[in-house]
Amino acid sequence: MDKVRQIRLAKDAMDRDWADPDLDLDAVAAHAGYSRYHFLRAFKEAYGETPGQYLTHRRIERAEEMLRGADLSVTEICHLVGFSSLGTFSARFKARTGLTPSEYRTKHVGRGASLIPGCYAMLWAGGFPTARTAKRTATLKKRPGPGPAYGDGEGPPHDRREP
Repeated sequence: MDKVRQIRLAKDAMDRDWADPDLDLDAVAAHAGYSRYHFLRAFKEAYGETPGQYLTHRRIERAEEMLRGADLSVTEICHLVGFSSLGTFSARFKARTGLTPSEYRTKHVGRGASLIPGCYAMLWAGGFPTARTAKRTATLKKRPGPGPAYGDGEGPPHDRREP
């Protein structure tokens, strides 16, 4: 396989899996069959930016779309586009667009179209846990069921009334 085709396969993987927070240089280089450092040099030579810069640009582009069209918080969007740190997301977003995510939303929303409800945007973006993401995310735990209601003998002692 020629060099350009191998690098393009890795770029395609970044375009496809941009929201995966586990997508890193080693994973992308493996798609091309390169060591991480050789891939870094070859990608920059071919596309004029490092794989990390390219992936950040893709994620920021998606965040811009969500900020303009979805009724989600900045934190939810941050995680949906593959950033694990809100501070890093905000800093990179501002460096790329010149505005913080909140400023960007204020500037671009309100031009006649209503925002997509967050639940639909999360479903579209793959933000709801699936078997694949639940396995990866140790912090997702099943919530306990509702506790007993007052009057079932389980409330505070001063609320219990004898018949």
